[in-house]
Amino acid sequence: MKLKKYKNMLGQLLALSILMTGSSAFAAEDVRKLVIQVSTDDVRTQNIAMNNAVNLQKALGQDNIIIEIVAYGPGLTMMTPKSPASKRIPSLAMQDIIFSACGNTKAKMEKKSGKKITLVEGVQMVPAGVLRIMELQEQGYSYIRP
Repeated sequence: MKLKKYKNMLGQLLALSILMTGSSAFAAEDVRKLVIQVSTDDVRTQNIAMNNAVNLQKALGQDNIIIEIVAYGPGLTMMTPKSPASKRIPSLAMQDIIFSACGNTKAKMEKKSGKKITLVEGVQMVPAGVLRIMELQEQGYSYIRP
């Protein structure tokens, strides 16, 4: 008897929370999500990836899209201070574009060069770039690779 009463109470609380939040409870479903893969050290392609992100924010409105750029392999260079493309990252990160660097690639590059690799401001580390892309796609993100 107590279990049935508990389930009824949970159902009522859920219904009440939906009523209290109104249409805002459904607004999150309207937000689009995109992951952009960068796996090349070609600066032109890296800039195209960032241009795609900026243009999409302009077209849909910054609050209507979540964009994450994931770099791995040779593409990780775009997130290091030596890359000309990296100069744009801090300002784009302040515009809510997420930049994720592959931890596997960084570790391999550091082992090969014997030097620590610095990432520019606004970049987060993820354990594996390919895994991050897969996780985001499982969360409903659309995927592009310029």
